Amino acid sequence: MKLSGRFGITVAAGVLSLGLLAGCSDDEGIAYVERPPEELYNTALDALAAEDFELATQNFEEVDRQHPYSIWATKAQLMAAYVYYLDDEYDEAVIALERFIDLHPGSPDAAYAYYLRAISYYEQIVDVGRDQKITRLALDSLQEVARRFPGTAYARDAELKIDLTLDHLAGKEMEIGRFYQNRGELLAAINRYKVVIEQFQTTTHVPEALHRVVESYLMLGITDEAQTAGAVLGYNYPGSEWYAESFALLEGRSLAQSEEGWFSSLWSWAF
Repeated sequence: MKLSGRFGITVAAGVLSLGLLAGCSDDEGIAYVERPPEELYNTALDALAAEDFELATQNFEEVDRQHPYSIWATKAQLMAAYVYYLDDEYDEAVIALERFIDLHPGSPDAAYAYYLRAISYYEQIVDVGRDQKITRLALDSLQEVARRFPGTAYARDAELKIDLTLDHLAGKEMEIGRFYQNRGELLAAINRYKVVIEQFQTTTHVPEALHRVVESYLMLGITDEAQTAGAVLGYNYPGSEWYAESFALLEGRSLAQSEEGWFSSLWSWAF
């Protein structure tokens, strides 16, 4: 979802602007002569309203280039980043936002800049079948927003997206674990599943990870570890389908224990 769907252009052009002046349209693009900063800025806002993102970024950047020490330049820098974001030019948006953060760390709009950078990464998250570098960048940036600006609307939204991002990363580990398990590389699979269990405990993938550990240990003939994993699964997710499947596997090998026996087990690698 675009940021405009949550906060809207009215926030970007209202909170981030210095006030909407009577702007002039500039149908022929930027004239490469010095123009007043308010004229450039309002031409950019007109272009943004018309969804002419290229013209909007050109004019916002021209404000900064022609009038770098004016009060308009700081706002124009952030607005240019916002327009890059709207136009799905995420790399350009991140570059512009990092420049803004470096130049204006104490700005009242710094929280918005940090948030928009995080969202620019977040919206590039790809399916779990591909490299997750962007997902990790999104997670780091979202966590920074939540840490730096607690109690704000930006932090609250970041916290929701952190949970989804963690779930995505856990899903990647599960995909790799299943791949190893299907190839019979069971110790490698178990290591991946344990990453999910230990590092992504709040995600939806943990019950399946525990079940796959039970499966893998049984395939290796290591019954004690299989029982321990089943105990952890039964204790934490007693109503899940994965617990039912693990119990059936263990029962089929006469390894299932009573709840009292299982819950008295000690385990060092989970919860």
